[in-house]
Amino acid sequence: MSGSVLQARVDLSHATVADPQAFRADLVAKLRGGERLVTLFGRRAGDDALVTAVTQRADGALAVSRAAVNVAHGYHELTTDFPALHCFERELHEQTGLRIAGHPWLKPLRFEGGDQAAMNAYPWYQVTGKEVHEVAVGPIHAGVIEPGSFRFMCHGEQVLHLEIHLGYQHRGVEKRLLGKPPRALLPLVETIAGDTTIGHSWASAAALETLAGVDVGEGAERLRAVMLELERVGMHLAGLSGLAMDIGHLQGASTYGRLRTTAINTSLRLCGSRFGRGAVRPGGARVDASPERWAELKKNVALLQRDLAGINELFTSARTVRHRLAGVGVLSTEQARALGVVGHAARASGVPSDTRRQAGGLWNALPIEPVTCAGGDCLARAQVRIAELDASLAWLARRADETPPRMEAPRPLGPLAPRQLVVSIVEGWRGEVVHALETGEDGALIHYKVQDPSLRNWLGLAVAVRGNEISDFPICNKSFDLSYCGNDL
Repeated sequence: MSGSVLQARVDLSHATVADPQAFRADLVAKLRGGERLVTLFGRRAGDDALVTAVTQRADGALAVSRAAVNVAHGYHELTTDFPALHCFERELHEQTGLRIAGHPWLKPLRFEGGDQAAMNAYPWYQVTGKEVHEVAVGPIHAGVIEPGSFRFMCHGEQVLHLEIHLGYQHRGVEKRLLGKPPRALLPLVETIAGDTTIGHSWASAAALETLAGVDVGEGAERLRAVMLELERVGMHLAGLSGLAMDIGHLQGASTYGRLRTTAINTSLRLCGSRFGRGAVRPGGARVDASPERWAELKKNVALLQRDLAGINELFTSARTVRHRLAGVGVLSTEQARALGVVGHAARASGVPSDTRRQAGGLWNALPIEPVTCAGGDCLARAQVRIAELDASLAWLARRADETPPRMEAPRPLGPLAPRQLVVSIVEGWRGEVVHALETGEDGALIHYKVQDPSLRNWLGLAVAVRGNEISDFPICNKSFDLSYCGNDL
């Protein structure tokens, strides 16, 4: 079991399965009472859909509730009052066929049936008027990026509305995860979103360890956390490099890009992969913590801190940078909360969303305080990422000064406990990564739910672009830095 991962565990043998009305009323009361929705998902069970909601109280504690809802009868939507639920209710409808009456935006997220004709008939939102024009971008893009359609409704250069349509490469990840033995899941989990390898693999491993009753020990947790923060550093550097390139700040683009190489090569030296593959395995960590590698970690972190100090000052003080980013792509605190935005995008809008604060374990012993900014614009998102770089590197420097953890082989993963539900949350670089695993009567996995933070944040990007010029979209897009494949599971 991983004491440094935020978790909830439910013994389904004794858990209450509510009726739809009571479930809905309870969820509404929690959300209106200030609790935050973490996830809402379901699986088909005959004529019913077993719907599970996970909420989080202000003190960080998780609460899990479940209902059996007849698929044909369904329940009345919650999205109108709680917009953060829009993606979850759409996914519920798509995956289980559950009727969600009155939903204002019940469009497919991923087209899980693979019906290309249905994808081409996607019902785009229309804005009419003599001076309104439409700009369609994608799904195939000029750059080496994944497919996605962006439909801009514009008045002159001003964006009135942006609708984002993804799902072009739905891979059926969750079904594939049920087709493998638990001990063999991690190589597949690492490919859910390649830029969040450690975030996804730690969430998955922690859930499996809880189900198997395996305690990985403090040393393995330290190694996982080191790899997680290196991943955060590498991806923030990549994002800042891209953002600098988009606004023509070549010093930032080249220097942040160069330093990203140092970060990911440090991961390579520690585990054999620049993206952290193989570092996390159920029962432990496969990270080289020899004195030589630990000294290399310390040296590279010091190099990053030294060189970043100069480029951060140059980037943030440049008038061209501030002119191009300030006031662009604003997402207010109220909008971020209402949409359920997570990660650095939420923190840049003044929402202190960071599950490392509540997870405990090693994060209590050596905390990383969340960095927030009230601006909510592209500049604020860049400033938060720069501040998070500094915080993660300071944390890594202190870890590198400690005696390296003793290297141990991963502990064996025994049978999984039957009739259990475990939800694990890890604060990846983009935001909270959620993995929920459910076992049946014999301990076999019967449901595996994956949630990448991109699922929640794409609508935040669409809202942030409104009122801006269409030429502002690339920098808004890069400031959110979302994943296509993290959405198209």
